[in-house]
Amino acid sequence: MSKLNNVNELKAYTEKMKGETFKPDALRARVCCGTACTATGAHKVIDSFKKEATKTGVDLEIVKTGCQGICQKGPVLKVEPLNIFYQRTKPNNVPWIMSYSVLGNMPFRQGLYRDDILSEPVPVMSDIPFYKKQVRIALRNNGVVDPCNIDHYIAVGGYAALGKALSTMTPDDVMNEVDKANLRGRGGAGFPAGRKWKHTKASPEKIRFVIANGDEGDPGAFMDRSIMEGDPHSLLEGMALCAYAIEAQYGIIYVRHEYPLAVKNLKIAIKQAEEMGLLGKNILGTNFSFTMDIREGAGAFVCGESTALIASIEGERGFPRPRPPRLSERGGGAWGYPSNLNNIETYACVPVIVDKGSDYFRSIGTKTSPGTKVFALTGKVVNTGLVEVPMGITLREIIFDIGGGILENKKFKAIQTGGPSGGCIPAEHLDLPVDFDSLASVGSMMGSGGMVVMDEDTCMVDISKFFLSFTQSESCGKCPPCRIGTYQMLEILKRITSGHGVDGDIERLEALGKKIVAGSLCGLGNSAPNPVLTTIKYFREEYEEHIHNKFCRAKQCSGLGLYSIDNDECFLCGLCKKACAFGAVKELRSKYFIDQDYCTKCKACYTACPIGAVKIEKQKSQKVGSRP
Repeated sequence: MSKLNNVNELKAYTEKMKGETFKPDALRARVCCGTACTATGAHKVIDSFKKEATKTGVDLEIVKTGCQGICQKGPVLKVEPLNIFYQRTKPNNVPWIMSYSVLGNMPFRQGLYRDDILSEPVPVMSDIPFYKKQVRIALRNNGVVDPCNIDHYIAVGGYAALGKALSTMTPDDVMNEVDKANLRGRGGAGFPAGRKWKHTKASPEKIRFVIANGDEGDPGAFMDRSIMEGDPHSLLEGMALCAYAIEAQYGIIYVRHEYPLAVKNLKIAIKQAEEMGLLGKNILGTNFSFTMDIREGAGAFVCGESTALIASIEGERGFPRPRPPRLSERGGGAWGYPSNLNNIETYACVPVIVDKGSDYFRSIGTKTSPGTKVFALTGKVVNTGLVEVPMGITLREIIFDIGGGILENKKFKAIQTGGPSGGCIPAEHLDLPVDFDSLASVGSMMGSGGMVVMDEDTCMVDISKFFLSFTQSESCGKCPPCRIGTYQMLEILKRITSGHGVDGDIERLEALGKKIVAGSLCGLGNSAPNPVLTTIKYFREEYEEHIHNKFCRAKQCSGLGLYSIDNDECFLCGLCKKACAFGAVKELRSKYFIDQDYCTKCKACYTACPIGAVKIEKQKSQKVGSRP
């Protein structure tokens, strides 16, 4: 690895790497080494491949890639040149894969993807429903390159955009191209990146920072992490292009300490880029200099908010700060210097825009939300994992075409988008196009990209309590509306789900939620009530059943409903009687029954019954006392 002194040397080195790397006829296994596949044994699979290659004398290239997306099926890998995709690969499958696919040029059927156990296997990755409707821009190199090998990134066109910018474009050209592309921030707010860059550059200060927000505090979200782990050079190149555009000198990647693989791969990537002259002083022989550093955070949810993130970078506790001044202004950014802050996915899109042009980027997605968005698809869906789809795709396509539908063919009930502060969207909006404006119109938001699918067995009151309990516990406590308001809302929800809800609780939740939205200091407090307010809007009848009928239709909340045993179904196994700790289940000569005077509605008998003979029924509507 030698230093590249100018753009021409970069172009020559790129052509060399294209010729020497990833030869089309080479025997190759691209093994996913993302966090999920690593946890399920990807490195044991790699060890088995090395052992078999040595035993058979085959020259097999093994590429340890980043996340390939379909985490539910890990460890996953692709064998080339036949491009055969394998799922749930175990070390004992490797000899068969070597025999069939590497030596025999045919697929090993038992390891291929199937929609279900009776369906025909699908050997080619691009034919799998999970991948068919995806369009990859931010994740373009995940599953292709080794994140710890800069030559791989260069071989697939990496740093070409930086070379183009330094040789043929002025800083304003780069900024205008990003602005023309209408790249909206993928961190959640959707503010146009080009406009933010221009505002930062307009500051009279000579020292400026480019900051990447890799905190990603949403539970179950791993979009930014997957880019940092699987394609760190795309982030570095995007940040370097931003620095060139706004004439910044310093870059900081803020990443939570709980992402050790991301931190490790970022450090390796920065060192490699510096050694090749792609970062540091006088990049590619020009007057442009840009140095990078990594700051590890403690993983607080509030540090996803920009001013709290800046406070954490500076070594202070992550508290939000009042604005103005904004980060892009004097006194508002890191150590008081103007700073441009975008999230990881936003920066990863920038090299594509500069290299292929804004028109290419705008040809994907919708007019107001061009490009793609990465989502972490999870919950009650068949295929969970990381998906990147064009803006404007419908929720139905994501859930049923890409995600494979609801587990056990149950009925879809709702989807929550935007992380724990996002809204819950019901089935009536399944054909809603997914973009910033459409999601906001139904009370939800894009957020950083979390998507949680819920089925008919989900209690919407309980799920709103679950999300609010997270945001309440993660509240920094600085402003009273968020600190006190979310606590009071959570107490009301606890009361409702335990069977002690009273008249007026729904109205109190709505009033508190609106006050928190209006009065909180930061965006996290402003959005914390969203799950509660949207579930009340779309599933109000479930709240009313919990309060007035003491009934949970999803059978998830303890302390609710009238418990009885259907003697026509009961086959007298006695498990319900054994499970009841309060002696409420009584045994007669030929049947069991539940004594309501002793029943605490703990659900033990309901859970223990193997055939569903224990029933939970709705009680008659009753007027319950109200609280002041």
